[in-house]
Amino acid sequence: MTTVRHKKRKANPLLDLWWLAAAYLVFLACYLWWTTAASPVSPAATWQIVEIRPGASFTQVAAQLKKQGIIRSATAFEILARFRGDTTRIQAGEYKLSGAMEPGQILERLSRGKVIQFLFTITEGSNIYQVADLMERAGLCQKAEFLKAATDARLLESLGIKAQSVEGYLYPDTYLLSRGISPEEAVSIFVRHFWKTWNKEGFNQRLRQTGKDVHDVVTIASIVEKETKVEEERPIIAGIFWNRLKKGMYLQADPTVYYGILVETNVAKKRLRWRDLRHNTPYNTYVNRGLPKGPICNPGKASLRAALFPASTQYLYFVSMNNGTHFFSKTLAEHNRAVEQYQKRRKRRYRSKTPKHPPKNNKRP
Repeated sequence: MTTVRHKKRKANPLLDLWWLAAAYLVFLACYLWWTTAASPVSPAATWQIVEIRPGASFTQVAAQLKKQGIIRSATAFEILARFRGDTTRIQAGEYKLSGAMEPGQILERLSRGKVIQFLFTITEGSNIYQVADLMERAGLCQKAEFLKAATDARLLESLGIKAQSVEGYLYPDTYLLSRGISPEEAVSIFVRHFWKTWNKEGFNQRLRQTGKDVHDVVTIASIVEKETKVEEERPIIAGIFWNRLKKGMYLQADPTVYYGILVETNVAKKRLRWRDLRHNTPYNTYVNRGLPKGPICNPGKASLRAALFPASTQYLYFVSMNNGTHFFSKTLAEHNRAVEQYQKRRKRRYRSKTPKHPPKNNKRP
């Protein structure tokens, strides 16, 4: 048997050196590219607003950042994100970013959803239409979309509201919201804050003591909120409305008429006329006995407390004294005298001071 022997190849030091040099040059080139591509664009770069739209892929996000001059290289940014596992963690919203930031810092901000937040305030006594209008003007969401969410049956049920809208449950306070927030999420934030405050103040315990329904209490509180801003008067007015309900009397609260017209016509009237008081809506407490269909605004803590802890009083009537406070009466006769004193005489005095004919103006405009 003949054994075939292979000749051993002689090592070529020059060839090995060439490959080593080539590998070094490739490594050096990659290193230089990476250190440049993964570095901030410029220490003097200004801040910019970057909007990441919902559903955008990471490749699209990287291309957008490159186009706006926030990063040097979309490829390097994507490599870094894949290494960190951040390609699927980017959250939509508005961000304040700068080309002076490290790419890692930018990724951290995007993946943690550190979006720009805006102060948004719901004032005591505002209704869902006013809140929706403010949301739209603030650029947070469309008014129509907010109102749709505010009457969404499934959302209401999930938030523990047994009604046809969230009116009365958008708790008045100042919130931090981000642009692009969904109407459902915004409504949920406001309502959950309502229940948090409700439980924190012990209102649920008081509700069980009174045996009343939470929706009825919120409805009374909303009327009290619109009737007076004087802290001391709220429990008294709440007591009057509960007294009238017990006696089967009409509540005859003007704010319920205003709200009924608003819901029906989308018109916020500035002044009521006699025909408005007789116009039948589910909220008009001049033509319907008992409580209106639901709350007419979003009451604050003081009005909610007043509705749950009303003053023990025999008052059944109240009238404005035109100084921000009210005169309270136990009988209709006493109330009529107060109306004559504080309302009718005032109107007559005003009319007597008003010239019947406007003064002539001989000057041309």
